[in-house]
Amino acid sequence: MAAYGQLCTLFYDADKPRASAAEVAWYASRLPRDAGPVLEAMAGSGRLLLPLCKQRINVHGVDHSEAMQASCAARLDHAGLATPLFRQDLAALNLPFRYAAAFVAAGSFQLIVDPIAAMTALERLRAHLIGPGVLLLDFIVPGEALHPPGATVIEVRTVTLEDGSKIALRSETIVDAEGRRIDTRGRYERREGARLLAREDEMIALTWYDEDEIVALLGDAGYRDIVIEGSPLPAAGVERRFAVRARA
Repeated sequence: MAAYGQLCTLFYDADKPRASAAEVAWYASRLPRDAGPVLEAMAGSGRLLLPLCKQRINVHGVDHSEAMQASCAARLDHAGLATPLFRQDLAALNLPFRYAAAFVAAGSFQLIVDPIAAMTALERLRAHLIGPGVLLLDFIVPGEALHPPGATVIEVRTVTLEDGSKIALRSETIVDAEGRRIDTRGRYERREGARLLAREDEMIALTWYDEDEIVALLGDAGYRDIVIEGSPLPAAGVERRFAVRARA
């Protein structure tokens, strides 16, 4: 069952088309501008990459989703921008450039639920960093971690595309608080009126860390000068957010 396919990408772009000014400013103030290119890992369709490029930050992007990368490339072209984009899995990262900084935004690193793969991803990122070698990671501790639901949570959300068609996402979420894992099975359906145009199923898993755990993980992966900061994104409800800055 694929994740982050074409319908997911269309839904995501309609639902979250652009990073907020505050989030863009947070990264722009922490990314070096005069030490070479920087890398957004798990860049998706360019929600954050595009506005950073517009601020003349030399940022490259990498993501494993073909549909997300295609959307990012199209949005860059539409904006009259160009930057290298790569399609690779973070745990097998092997790019032809070295970077002054790398970052993973909006809790995306937590989509790597396997602990060995998470460690390998951090090590692969560190192998691509040169001075000053800054790494920025944004994390979320979901509300379900503190108040796990007693049954499967079912939600339905809908977005409207520019052509007037609609995409509905029906999701079923199971929370394993003890195992620190959230599994979500989603079905996207694109309709024009009552006519079904396309359907797509996906399965996504998410894990989470507290501050001490991510500091220890980064230390084991060879990072230093590890600092906990406030997240560039506001928390919603009872969830908790924080960010981490480190050096390779």
